[in-house]
Amino acid sequence: MTSEAVVVVKSNESRIASVQAYVDQAIDELLASLRNPALLSAEERRGIIARYTAVLEGNFIYWMTGAYISVRSDEARTKIMDNLREEVRDCHPEMMRRFAIAAHALPTDADAEAVYRNLMNVRLFIGRLSPVPILATMALFEGFIQRFMPYLAELAQRQGSAEMEYTDVHGVCDITHTQELFRALEAEMVLAPPLPEEEMFEGVELLRTLIQSIVVNTNVQ
Repeated sequence: MTSEAVVVVKSNESRIASVQAYVDQAIDELLASLRNPALLSAEERRGIIARYTAVLEGNFIYWMTGAYISVRSDEARTKIMDNLREEVRDCHPEMMRRFAIAAHALPTDADAEAVYRNLMNVRLFIGRLSPVPILATMALFEGFIQRFMPYLAELAQRQGSAEMEYTDVHGVCDITHTQELFRALEAEMVLAPPLPEEEMFEGVELLRTLIQSIVVNTNVQ
């Protein structure tokens, strides 16, 4: 390997490490903001599950499809397609719906309204089809979901539910999904020039705000 190639490899490794550190910190901060399930009312528990369902059930496949359309590398396409195939083959939206029904937490109009503005911001961001920022955003989401599952399961259990297929499956599979998204991100970053931090993490911050409106219901307009 030439000296120039070594410099490029080290540069890409540094960029990936920087993105991963930013995403990991965002996830840590989101998890630290979660309130103790034992101190929540039944309506507060229901609301978190319902708002989460309102966001996940009809949007995750759309977001991941946007990632697939946007990327240029074969490696990234392969990893994203594997994720999409699993979502569709195992009908994860139906898995999510059963989880919400069993927890008596189907989304209401008020739940949908509480996340609408922040959800629309993420949708519009995905629609710009910028591959590197989208992959960083989806890595945040997969990483957060995997670590959020025990909390979500406890909320449902306190609601009297015993339907845990959704949280059991995503507590395991999203570990691999997160790792694969970072590999896809690495492949795309080789093809893309460095981005300013504000542009690189725009989607991450939009998604972080959306998640906050799920778990806290700030209803930011």
